[in-house]
Amino acid sequence: MTSPSDPPEEKEFRSRIQEDIRPWGKFRAFPPDQAGSLKIITVSPGGSLSLQYHNRRSEFWVILDRGLEVTVGERTWRPRPDEEIFIPAKAPHRMRNMGDKPARIMEIWLGDSTEEDIVRIEDVYGRS
Repeated sequence: MTSPSDPPEEKEFRSRIQEDIRPWGKFRAFPPDQAGSLKIITVSPGGSLSLQYHNRRSEFWVILDRGLEVTVGERTWRPRPDEEIFIPAKAPHRMRNMGDKPARIMEIWLGDSTEEDIVRIEDVYGRS
C-alpha cells in the first residue's frame, strides 16, 4: 500500500507488484526490470548490519522471520514477517537481530548499484 507522502519511486515500484491468488495460497511477483540485485540476508542472533545509506540505489525489503529490529531514517521498530519496507536512496538504515534464532529478509535493489555503494555511518565491527 502507498500513501500520498510516499516517494514517487516507491509508488511506481509498488504499483507494479503483481499478486496472484491460487488454490494453495498466493504469490507476489516483483518487477524484475527494476531489480539490480536480489538477496536473502540472514542476520545471526545479536548480529547488526551497519547503520548505512546508499547514493545510487533504493532498497525494498520483505521481512521473512521474527526477531529483527529495523531502523529507517528516524524510525526504529520490530517488523512482522511479510512486512514490506521501502528504503529510499540516501536514507540511513540498519537491521539488528534481537532474537535468539537467525532472522532473514529478502532485499531487492532498485537502481544501478554495487556493494561499493555503501556509506557506513556506524559499524559495530569497525568497518569504514
